[in-house]
Order: sequence, then structure tokens, then C-alpha cells
Amino acid sequence: MSFTDAIRTGFAKYVTFSGRARRSEYWFWTLFSVLVSAVASVISNAAHTQIISYVATLALFLPGLAVAVRRLHDTSRTGWWVLIAVVPLVGAIVLLVFMAMDSTPGDNAYGPNPKALQAAPPAPGAPYVGA
Repeated sequence: MSFTDAIRTGFAKYVTFSGRARRSEYWFWTLFSVLVSAVASVISNAAHTQIISYVATLALFLPGLAVAVRRLHDTSRTGWWVLIAVVPLVGAIVLLVFMAMDSTPGDNAYGPNPKALQAAPPAPGAPYVGA
């Protein structure tokens, strides 16, 4: 998945917590969020107000949470594992490892493997099965 595809998917699935997300989707979305937050922070500091940073944070929070949950689903974990991040230091490290892990091969309880869906396009005339 390309950078622009990841951003498009992130906003298209703004609050979709079901399904699976590939590593590229998660990490490109994270990069996009960091870049937007940095730009919003610079603009906010130049304008001597934090409202722009707050709006950017609020706009990116739900899709960021959704893509994190879908990423955990891709590693066959429940989305509730995202709460491990509240454990100081250790939680963030564990979550980072989960996000960096490869996808579970084949289908799992959360849906088909997105790598397989991208690798094998549907046959002509086949019904669309997508998220």
C-alpha cells in the first residue's frame, strides 16, 4: 500500500474498527499523523494559539485508533490490546512489537489476509468482496 492509499484508506475507514490493516497502512498513517501534528504545532506556535494543534489531534485520533485496532486484528489480537499502551514504558514497547509483527497468514477471526487480497486480484466478473 502506498502512502497516499494509506491516507485515503485511513479517512475512508474513519471509525471502522473491524477488519485488518497491513503494516504499510498502519505505518504510513502514523507517518502522516506525525507530519500533520508537526505542521499544526508550528502553525499554532506562530499564531500564538494551540487551537490548530488541538483540532489536528482531534481529527486524527479516531482514525489512528481505528487503524491501530485493525493492525492488531491483522496479528490475530483483539483491539483491546491497544490499552496496553497505558502501562508505562513496557506497554508502549509491547504495542510497538505487535505493530511491527508480520500479518497472520491466511484468514483469521477478523477477516481475510489483506496481503492475499492485494496479491491476487479477483477474476473478471467475480463479485466484489471488500471492506
